[in-house]
Amino acid sequence: MDMPSDDICLRAFATRDARFDGRLFIGVKTTGIYCRPICPARTPKRENVTFWPSAAAAQEAGFRPCLRCRPEISPDAAAWRGTSNTVSRALALIAEGGLDGDAASLAALCERLGVGERQLRRLFDKHLGAPPVAVAQTRRVLFAKQLIQETQLPMSAVADAAGFGSIRRFNDAFRKLYRRAPSELRRQSAKPPAFSSVTLRLGYRAPYDWDAILGFLSHRAIEGVELVEGGRYARTIEIDGGFGSIEVRPGKAHLEATIRFPKVTALLAIVARLRRLFDLDADIATIGAHLSGDRGLAPLIARRPGLRAPGAWDGFELAVRAILGQQITVTGARKLAVKIAGLAGTPVGPEITGDARLNTVFPSAARMAKADLSTLGMPRARIAALNGLAHAVAADPKLIEPAGSYEETVEKLLALPGFGPWTAQYWALRALRDSDAFPAADVGLLRSPVVAVADGKRPTPKALLERAESWRPWRAYAAQHLWTADGEAV
Repeated sequence: MDMPSDDICLRAFATRDARFDGRLFIGVKTTGIYCRPICPARTPKRENVTFWPSAAAAQEAGFRPCLRCRPEISPDAAAWRGTSNTVSRALALIAEGGLDGDAASLAALCERLGVGERQLRRLFDKHLGAPPVAVAQTRRVLFAKQLIQETQLPMSAVADAAGFGSIRRFNDAFRKLYRRAPSELRRQSAKPPAFSSVTLRLGYRAPYDWDAILGFLSHRAIEGVELVEGGRYARTIEIDGGFGSIEVRPGKAHLEATIRFPKVTALLAIVARLRRLFDLDADIATIGAHLSGDRGLAPLIARRPGLRAPGAWDGFELAVRAILGQQITVTGARKLAVKIAGLAGTPVGPEITGDARLNTVFPSAARMAKADLSTLGMPRARIAALNGLAHAVAADPKLIEPAGSYEETVEKLLALPGFGPWTAQYWALRALRDSDAFPAADVGLLRSPVVAVADGKRPTPKALLERAESWRPWRAYAAQHLWTADGEAV
């Protein structure tokens, strides 16, 4: 993996430069510990350090995580995102437990991705400096350590939540890496153990435009399913038949997520979804520097340097929303989504969600496929599109997984009734986190005055597409800036 020179890396550590947080780690030979650039410890001598592109690479080399700077809460290194969609998709599956449990294997993961094991190892070595299995092991250990230090979950629950499969493996991993038992890392607290509610910190690389992403979600919030108030976002969730809720609010250089869910084994998947929903793994500085080369985008990025491309909690839910939003306003689409939730969703009580206003879980594909949508007051073609989508996903849930290539997934959606190129690209942008997805047919993009800066006249769709080539591989972020500048609520 390409990294800054050793001199730049050492300077970043000496100055505690937060711009490099998550992009590199320092391994100290004399202590056997690896740290983040912002670690408060004294900067070691040059001859005693090595530099690594990821936490997994540092651990694979034999270093153990620092207890002061806590690598488990560092933002993800994402400078390479957009250049390797295969790695992005693999990490998305790993983050939700794709290599956890006795039944999981690298071969099965590669089959879902449509690549060979050798190719995937090569890509991981190039971009992360560590093989997929090591990345999964590092993720498990660091997530477990975060749960130990930020919650009062029993150690057996922490082991299950982090995907270790057994308490013995959990204990062995911690003794090998930290040279102590997991319980020795727990901060003393008078709080009783909590099985159904935990609060965790979700790191990101600053700047982060919380107001913009909260405004985006607020404009689309489905009553009963979502709630935006007091600077926080909350919603109901369903995973593998279990119901609960999440609540997210801003913290200092992190987001604070409160998760209410009865199964601790779902915590990893929930955190992974939250990171995608709030676009926490974007290397926003790299993206901004690239797009600022366009003189029309440069002032927009200077105005909102922390603008993110919001993701989606659930791929099926977003696909429904995208179909509902065709040729009508966002407000109109939201009203229809409320009707669908009321018709086919699952009622839940405040004992599950923590708030009586969060009383409905958005319907799954299976439940929606059984519902009579003819009462929604929509054109028959759109009802047929919704029915077709629900039946297709109910029959094949992998249809909307981040597996295979982005192009293959989009092609499957385009084969469904009611899914045109714009709808599919918009879905890929938010659900698959395709950083290069670009719904160029969007009228908001075409009429934005920003796109006319280069030649002094309103561009044709063909001219816009040609200009957008220079925005690769971050066209999704260019689109987000154009929508925001144009006042579009897309």
